[in-house]
Amino acid sequence: MGATYVDVAVTNPLAPQRTWEGNFLVDTGATDSIIPRSKLEEIGLSPKRQFTYELADGSQVELDVAQAQLDFMGETCIVNVVFGNEDAEPLLGHLPLEATNMEVDPSGGRLKKRRNGRYMVGIRRVDD
Repeated sequence: MGATYVDVAVTNPLAPQRTWEGNFLVDTGATDSIIPRSKLEEIGLSPKRQFTYELADGSQVELDVAQAQLDFMGETCIVNVVFGNEDAEPLLGHLPLEATNMEVDPSGGRLKKRRNGRYMVGIRRVDD
């Protein structure tokens, strides 16, 4: 399977007229999405906190995080976004995919709606 990319609009939830659009690599191994710091600052976002992230090599880093609205493939979600370095490729992590009920189609190398709908763990059906 090759790389999967999707166009994403990143919007400041408190100033919806401030938006940046980019082509994001879908990274199901990443929790949150990464966007170059200057693009987030352009739309008026500033770090609200820091999270510790584990990198592929096992090392850990503290990274600045804010919340942004992400729009892609006709879906919208508000999720954590990481302030990346200027040379960081925009990445779409798995939490926005979960929030919008999307999954990667490995045969087509694209995103698609999850066929079975949303999953609920820990809830059981109660028959009347």
